[in-house]
Amino acid sequence: MELEQTEIKAAIKEYILREFLPGENPDSIDDNTGLITGGVLDSIATVKLIAFLEEKYGVQIEAHEMSADYLNFLPDIAALVEQRQAAR
Repeated sequence: MELEQTEIKAAIKEYILREFLPGENPDSIDDNTGLITGGVLDSIATVKLIAFLEEKYGVQIEAHEMSADYLNFLPDIAALVEQRQAAR
């Protein structure tokens, strides 16, 4: 499971860098970077990220999960994806 979470985090990080931070140093985002609270993801970027997660991983993110409580840090996002996959 740990390997899968690492792979999920890497894919999410790559997506965020490509879509929202082109040209940014990849080291500028790590497990402790607040993506929503730090201003990396605004509301539209958050919706795009959710669409990416749902399409790539075949999961359904619930409305109450579309917040900083679930989507602010890479490990939290990866854990949410794993939980949704396990619930299928």
